[in-house]
Amino acid sequence: MYTDTLIKIFNRDLTKLKYEIECYSTERKLWIVDKSITNSAGNLCLHLVGNLNHFIGAVLGNTEYVRQRNLEFSLKDVPKRELLKQIDDTILVVTETLSQLNSADLDGLYPIEVFKEPMTTEYFLTHLVHHLAYHLGQINYHRRLLDASND
Repeated sequence: MYTDTLIKIFNRDLTKLKYEIECYSTERKLWIVDKSITNSAGNLCLHLVGNLNHFIGAVLGNTEYVRQRNLEFSLKDVPKRELLKQIDDTILVVTETLSQLNSADLDGLYPIEVFKEPMTTEYFLTHLVHHLAYHLGQINYHRRLLDASND
């Protein structure tokens, strides 16, 4: 079933997110922004965790998670160990929630309108996979640029 595929991809990419966060040589580098790069890796990590906990955990899994999207981009200097814990917790929420869905759930409309038009749950979950991969790539690039600068 498609949910098995989604679980594997989310777990793979969230595990890769943990790896990227762990690879930063200093916690300070997680929060660096420069020139036209306005989002730090730390803030992108918070954004991804918030996004998945809201759209999968709260909306589909009824976890009662309350998203504070503005904090995802305004908080600074969250310890690396806290970011890693939040990723681990998100892996559990995503896995548990998606494992409860069936084909009818996927074919049905996603419970809230996100892009100002109705869409199936399957469509939106596919979007969330790509959203995670997009920001994961940004974090990887950010880390490698900072590593290359040796500052």
